[in-house]
Formats: sequence, C-alpha cells, structure tokens
Amino acid sequence: MSSIKELEAVFAPKSIAVIGASKKPGTIGNQVLQNLIDSGYEGKLYPINPTAPEILSRKAYASIKDVPGDVDMAVFCVPEKLVLGVAAECAEKRVKAYVVITSGFSEVGNKAGEEELVKIAKATGGRVVGPNIVGVLLNSAKANASFAPCLPYPGRTALISQSGALLIALDMATFVRQLGVSSMISLGNMADVDFADCIDYYAHDPNTSCITLYIEGVKDGRKFIESGRKAGKPIIALKAGVSAHGAAAAASHTGSLAGSVKVYDAAFKQAHVLWAKDLDELLDRSQALAMQPPMTGENICVITNGGGIGVLSSDSAEAYGVPLKTVPKDLQDEFKKCMPDFGSPKNPVDITGGAGLAGYEAAIEVALKHDWVDGLAVLYCETAVTKPDEIAEGILKAIEKSAVNDKPIVACFVGGEKCLEAGKKLLAKNIPCYDNPDKSMSALAALRQVALFNAEGKEPDFKAFAGVDPKKAREIIAKARADGRGALTEPEAKEVFRAYGLPVGQGKLAKTVDEAVAAAKELGFPLVMKIVSPQILHKSDAGGVKVNIKDEEGVRAAFATITENAKKYNAEAQIHGVLVQEMAPMGKEVIVGSVNDAQFGPTVMFGLGGIFVEVLKDVTFRVAPFSPKTAMGMFPEIKAYGILQGARGEKRLDQERLSEIVSRISQLVTDLGDEIAETDANPIMLYEEGKGLAVVDARIILKKK
Repeated sequence: MSSIKELEAVFAPKSIAVIGASKKPGTIGNQVLQNLIDSGYEGKLYPINPTAPEILSRKAYASIKDVPGDVDMAVFCVPEKLVLGVAAECAEKRVKAYVVITSGFSEVGNKAGEEELVKIAKATGGRVVGPNIVGVLLNSAKANASFAPCLPYPGRTALISQSGALLIALDMATFVRQLGVSSMISLGNMADVDFADCIDYYAHDPNTSCITLYIEGVKDGRKFIESGRKAGKPIIALKAGVSAHGAAAAASHTGSLAGSVKVYDAAFKQAHVLWAKDLDELLDRSQALAMQPPMTGENICVITNGGGIGVLSSDSAEAYGVPLKTVPKDLQDEFKKCMPDFGSPKNPVDITGGAGLAGYEAAIEVALKHDWVDGLAVLYCETAVTKPDEIAEGILKAIEKSAVNDKPIVACFVGGEKCLEAGKKLLAKNIPCYDNPDKSMSALAALRQVALFNAEGKEPDFKAFAGVDPKKAREIIAKARADGRGALTEPEAKEVFRAYGLPVGQGKLAKTVDEAVAAAKELGFPLVMKIVSPQILHKSDAGGVKVNIKDEEGVRAAFATITENAKKYNAEAQIHGVLVQEMAPMGKEVIVGSVNDAQFGPTVMFGLGGIFVEVLKDVTFRVAPFSPKTAMGMFPEIKAYGILQGARGEKRLDQERLSEIVSRISQLVTDLGDEIAETDANPIMLYEEGKGLAVVDARIILKKK
C-alpha cells in the first residue's frame, strides 16, 4: 500500500508552483494560475516563468529553484520537451507532488520519457500525477490546480478519472445534480500515482465518504484489489472498454473465455468495488453512497402515493437483487392507520393520492421505527392536491421525529419543476432524491452491497493449503521446457495437479498396444484411452479419445484407432503414446481453469464442463489466490447453478469438495504464476453431496520465455 504521508502533497498541498505560468489569456499556464486564485487557495502560490517578473498580480520566479521556502506541488504547464529539465529542478528543490498536465508521453509512444520523469521524481521522494491530465481539483484545499472551469459542487464524494475531458464534463455536472464532491483527480497515463494510491489516501480522508472511479485500465491489478478491500469505504467504478481481449489465440478453454469484462467483474468483487453500468448509474449511486449508511439487512419498504410508480419500484428491486417482500402483519396494521381504507399496506405501501402530507409523515415514521425495515424508499407522484416542497419538508420532519439514523433512505419525486426544486431540498439534507423509481432501487441495492462487502472484512481470507509440493511441480515443468515444449502432456499436467492435492485418477502411458493391454489388466475395466502428444492439446477434436472400453479386444482396437486418427489430424505430431486410465463414474461435468491476465495475474474460471463450455460460455472468474469460501460464492453466478443445487429431483452436488478444489487450483496457479499461462481441469466429474469429484482431464500451457 501507498504511504499516506507521501501523498499529502497531492491531495492537500500547502504550497503550489505553476511552472509555465503565462500572462497570455487562453493558455493552460494562464488558466491554471487564474483558477487557483479564483478558487480561493490559501496556501503559498508561485508562478514560474523565466521572462515575466509578475503574472496576474503575483510575483513570478524564473525557476522553481528561486522560490523561497519549500514547494509541496508543482503543476507542469510547459511543452513536453521541457518537462524533464523542469523535473530535474523540482527534484533539486525536493518538490513532493509533480502534477504534469503536459501531454506527449506514453499516449503517443514516448514511454521512455515518461519513465525518466518518474525516475527523477522518485529519486527525491516525489510522486507524479499524470502526465497528460487536466489537473487536480481539491475542494478541501480550495485548490483548482487544473484547467477545468471551477471547483466542483462541494460534498463528500472523491471522483478519480483517467479521462480528462470526462472529468471536466463531470465538474459542471456536479452542480446540475447537486453531487457533492470532496475532490476530483485526473490520472491520465498513470505513470506513477494510480487508482490504488488514490483509494489508499481517500480511505483515510475525513472529508470523503465515497470513492468514485472512471477506469479505462488498472496498472497493477493486485495492488488495486488490496487497496479496495482495505479501504472500508464505499467504492464504485465505471469500467470503459470491456470487450473481450486476445481470446481468439488462446490455447485453453479458459483462455478463450477470459474476456476483460469477466476478469474485471471478478476483481471488482474481490476489491469490494461496485460496478456501475453507465455514467448515470455511477453518479446516482455515488450520491447515495456518500450520503446514506449501508443497508445492513435485505428488507426494503417502499412508501408511495401512486400504484404505478410502486409497481415499477417492485420490478426494479427484483432486477437489482433486492426483491420487495410483504411487510409483517403488525406493520401492516400500523400502516393502515396512515391511509384511506382503499390504500395498500403490504409493500409497496400505497398511501394513495388522498393521504397527502399527513399520510407520508405518519407512514415514514412508522416504517423507520419498525425493526423489520432495513431501508426505505419514499416515492411521490406530483398531484394537484399536494405540494412537492411540503412533501419534502414532511419527509425531513418524519425522519427527525423517528430519531433513526442508521437506516438508508432514498426518495423519488416524479413530476415537473416543483418536484426538481423539492428534490434539491432533500439533497441539501443528505437524502438522495431521483426522478425515476429505478434509480431509487439501484441506490438501495448499492447500499445493500456495501453492507455485504463490509461483512466480508478487509483482509483476504485465503489460507494456503499444507502438504502441497510446488518443488515437484516445477521439476515436471522444467523437464518439459528442457524438451523445448510449451505445454505439458496430460500425464504431466495430472502429476502437477496431484502435487497440489487434486483427485486425479490412476493411469499409465503405453507406447505399444501390448503395453496398453498390460496397463488395462492392471487398472481394471472399464477404461478410457487418450492420445498423448504435445502437438495435440484438444484430443477430442483429433479423434484421440475412446471411453468405456470393457475388454482386451476393445483396448487393441482403441489403440489402433486413436494413433491412426492422431496421425491423420497432425502428421507432424510427436506421439508419446496412449494414456490408459481408470474411467471415472459419470457425474455432472464442470470445468475449472486459469489464465494469466495482463493486469491481475493468475485468474481462475469455473463453469459447466465438457465440450460445450465455449458454446454456452456460462462461466465466472476470480483473481487467485482465494479461499474455499470465495470459491463457493462463484457457483451461484453461473446460470446453471440449479444443476449444482439438484435440479428436477436430483440430489445436491458436492459443492463443498468442489470449492476446496477450486481454491487449491487458485493456489497452484499463484505459486507457479511465473511458469503457467493457462490451465484446464475439464471435465471434472462432480458427484452428489459427500461423494466428492474426479479430475478426468488436465491441460497446462506454459508461459513463453
């Protein structure tokens, strides 16, 4: 994790130098200096310009080295060709924060210049934000060190973006939405300071309650997960660019299924980061996360004056995974006192259009005081007999009278201009107010997920399995590399699996038909026979597998067919022989595999197995390593989860043993992450509860070196 102290100059600078400050209006150097003055920055401010003695009524200095005293932050507004020279002067001055607005670095292929910039800064303990950024906008420090128009609407959301243009747009949007922001940080190329660094800082920032991210890519995925999990504050992210990456050339089933969106989804879960589906949801949920406490239970109560809006809220709640339930009878009896006889106390609680202000106040107070209610949504449709601003006042009054402050409350006002104004009144008192019931349910679902994340705790729950043998696994891999191979044979892959405690069936490699017959007699029937060739990874495609072989005649026939098919499939293939192995009893086929992701390293996949996995694509991922408990959480994420639970009268399958095996594989690919590119255990035969599983086939692709 980052040192919070070394980041203070980025987020709370006591002195700022604008390098490249200019007298000329319309230039970045002029605008940044003007913005710092206009934002009311109270620290020491130093314009740096080699030719101008004064800029915007401020004494200017020819070089940062001429500035008297220390400088916390230097904002670079100079051309790319001058950046490294200026950085060297900043290092000599021991500047702590290098905010590099200048572009022309890795985004245009100048990676060497970017690396040198970071090297110069870090040599004296400095940190680099950028390059290629808009700047930083710090409400708590009254510092608009950017070329965005102004500081954002003040509040408790920290907003970090890789896109500078989007940050500028969101700056102005905060006023329209009344989205309160503590600071906005533009990260650009992330040569040094990245999302994880920002999360580390904001986790300890008393001015920030919610951390909001716009992500195009993370630099160090594992650092991101660690920082997110330890933060202990709500984090929400919008991830751009989630199309599948590089899957077409992958050699394993897992590799072909590991799209960016699936891996990021897994990483976000493990980092305790909420995923926003679009920009609206990012901002709407941020508002609720910054203003309201987590929802510690799953019972949402909806109070409304319109049946239609109530039905819409019910649909949305179910879609977001927090379906509405009928409230208990004693609570229904209390609600009946708040509405006409034709109202509905069940949930949504429809107090009807005739209940008015008194009905809202009474129902809200009743709901908040009842132990069954974990979260409350107050929905209002504008009518001629009620005034939106009075309803807003009534909501606030009821909340105050209830004296309940540990349950989240959101509102939705649907109507015209008066509803918008009433909503602003609620926002000013930290009650999120939306114009659509779907947004209200989304907000409560987000607050529920935060509570679930909090319940998981900050520390990763993985504990390494004892009795594994990574040394043996590495010896097997080393032998394959010595032979010039980029993949293990199936028998070798199974030996690696066995070294990590995976239940792999017995088998023998036969180079001749007579050896196959002898192996069959030793192992016993029925049997499976498979071709073993480094050049034939997908054996079924080559006609290289025969199952349910019941006698010696079958062994001889299978050996001949398998070897002949292999030669037809690839005449150049090296045939090591035929694997004769026990035939595992039939069970439900699942797959567990891994792929090395560019950002997050070894990741593990789970899904239905067999030959259809790439067609159905019903899979889920986690970043390795992780515990059996985390593995267990993967299973409900696939559409075929009902099969694992025991569909159509079948018994529940052994998910406990499966979760252990998935976790063991996560340890294997972590321990051997420098050697293994992709793995598949496919299929794994999974049996009913208490009867375990069997790894039937194994594939390991090595990293290129």
